[in-house]
Amino acid sequence: MRFERLRTTAGAHGRAASARAQTALAHPARSARTTVVVGRLLGAAFLVCFATGLYSHFLQDPQPWMWFPTWPSNLYQLTQGVHVATGIASIPLLLAKLWTVYPRLLQWPPVRGALHAVERLLVGLLVAAALVEVATGLLNTYQWYPFRFPFRGTHLALAWVVVGALAIHVAAQLPTIVRHWRRERAVAGGAVSRRGFLVVVGSSVAAVVLLTAGQSFGVLRRANLFAPRVQGLGPQGLPVNKTAAAARVHDAATDPAWTLTVAHGGRSVALTRSELAALPQTEVELPIACVEGWTTFARWRGVRVADLLALVDAPPGAAARVTSLEPTGPYRTSDLDAAFAHHPRTLVALDLAGEPLDLDHGYPARLIAPARPGVLQTKWLTRIETT
Repeated sequence: MRFERLRTTAGAHGRAASARAQTALAHPARSARTTVVVGRLLGAAFLVCFATGLYSHFLQDPQPWMWFPTWPSNLYQLTQGVHVATGIASIPLLLAKLWTVYPRLLQWPPVRGALHAVERLLVGLLVAAALVEVATGLLNTYQWYPFRFPFRGTHLALAWVVVGALAIHVAAQLPTIVRHWRRERAVAGGAVSRRGFLVVVGSSVAAVVLLTAGQSFGVLRRANLFAPRVQGLGPQGLPVNKTAAAARVHDAATDPAWTLTVAHGGRSVALTRSELAALPQTEVELPIACVEGWTTFARWRGVRVADLLALVDAPPGAAARVTSLEPTGPYRTSDLDAAFAHHPRTLVALDLAGEPLDLDHGYPARLIAPARPGVLQTKWLTRIETT
């Protein structure tokens, strides 16, 4: 009996506190219609970000059955630029969505049964995973890693968590979404407030995208106020992610005895830089498009990888692996499938912008190929072999 009275009293206090909170937080823009409008924009941003992120991931870690296009040459600029832009756009959308549903966290009773408890748990998981995902993704664009867990693996795992939890959440809320998908009639005050809120949200999304996407797309470069990279800034007009000092290759890269070994089966040749320069040269304009979202186009001059493979009688269908002078690191080697290895614009580049490569850009020789991430455009080459 005493326990029953305590439960009744606690319930009454809980309902009263919840009612006061709901009244204090009431706002015409906090409606199911607003939540649905913001939610569908956020869902679209998440899905685009997820798809382009998977493309980037599998470019770096392809499965044996996968095929990737070599055209257009700036394909990775487009996919990764969109990935970073939609990721940044999702930040104000996510905050707006949380603002519209925040009062529901204070409903009483907090749990109304087993299914409701599971639903709230999944919503908590979705919110937590989404916040960590967008926050760490933004930090990655600045190459700042204050956390101890590995970014790339964690980012991929959280992306699956977000998309999976989002799918379950949409399924659970589908009746509400359908009911409020179309524009509803509303009193004038509520409609104006909701419209004003959506204008603020839309303006915030446009601002964060326009003020950062200039690192990816040249047409917006003059508006690039907050992105960490500036197009055209750096040695030979190209930004640098990893310097020769950081890669610990200075001595090996500047050694006069350096050679590039090209091997196929039992055949191999070792070419000095002057011997590479004496071979037929090809000049191309290709971008360096990095996973952090920045892209810069440049003029490259060097020897086609296909021509080098022909020196050791490699067949036209042979794939190749290039190896850097870097002593360690996940990108010390890079694999080229046959389409990339024999593409006429895939070069062992010796010159950049009409000058010998800067040491930080890969001197004495580096790989440059179309439609690939910058981390796979291996610098400070020492070996090319068929695989």
